[in-house]
Amino acid sequence: MNKKILLIISLLMFVSQISFGQTKLAQTGLKFLSVGADARASALGEAITSLEGNSSSMFYNPSAMARQESFFDVTFSNTKWIADINYLHASLSIAPENGNYGVFGISIASVDYGTFNETARIPGASEGYLDLGTYSPTAIAIGLGYAKALSEKFAVGGDVRYVYQNLGSGHAVGTTSTDGEYKLQSFDINVVAFDFGILYHTGFKSLDFGMSLRNFSQEIEYVEESFQLPLTFKLGVSMNLFDFINVDKNEHSFLFSVDADHPRDYKEQIHIGGEYTFLNLVSLRLGYTTPTDEQGINAGIGLKHSISGINFGVDYAYLDFGVFQNVHRFAVNISY
Repeated sequence: MNKKILLIISLLMFVSQISFGQTKLAQTGLKFLSVGADARASALGEAITSLEGNSSSMFYNPSAMARQESFFDVTFSNTKWIADINYLHASLSIAPENGNYGVFGISIASVDYGTFNETARIPGASEGYLDLGTYSPTAIAIGLGYAKALSEKFAVGGDVRYVYQNLGSGHAVGTTSTDGEYKLQSFDINVVAFDFGILYHTGFKSLDFGMSLRNFSQEIEYVEESFQLPLTFKLGVSMNLFDFINVDKNEHSFLFSVDADHPRDYKEQIHIGGEYTFLNLVSLRLGYTTPTDEQGINAGIGLKHSISGINFGVDYAYLDFGVFQNVHRFAVNISY
């Protein structure tokens, strides 16, 4: 088993080195894939690579859902992003036969960019441009995920996603049809992306190690330019710091996590998160990421309750975005 673990880790690191061989800062597209999908993860500064989670783990490290105890788990999340952009995320995971065959999942991410006025520069127009009404750009990603615990310590996972973005259509410059009208050009694109991840229990108290590679795909050509997805390679460690003091773990826990992030289109980042949980009912969270351009402290709260074997969870996260408006993220989780 140790040889398999080393092989998988080596493969992920090798792929990441190939992918990051060239420095292309701020030259990736479909950036909506980089926006956080879960309120708990956001409140922790997205230092979540090594944390076991629910179906929403497919947006971060798919292997983290490998030890799902419930038969099904579903999560819905809404994010009021900067510039009045609205994100919706949903995920569902199922563990048949108590997870003996692994955990299967599906995830959906969609973006509402709002409504914009559409114009075109056309010679002879009274105001120098032609008013074409309005349009609404959209983006969506649909993924299928799978995770399996290969041993008591080691779990692997991955997913494949179909990604689509439509920025509307426009009049192609310098082209006219036979009747003198300008031809329309569609600005949409699609690609298949892959995510991989591992999660490892070290055996030293509650110390866990995680690794993930997200948004791996071919290079995309868009109109006359080509770009790549926001590929990200992350390493993370986490631990319940109350392991070192004499307290009842069923009443109190303080989870501390740190991630090292190597994105394709930005400098290396460190994510730090802390979560205090009381009686497995209430969780208070705090997170920080550095370096960033505007993002500051993250904070949040989570509530859990169980009724007749059905588990309910509600999470909220607040993100300070400097000169931009603050970001609020809500998530609801149900498992059985």
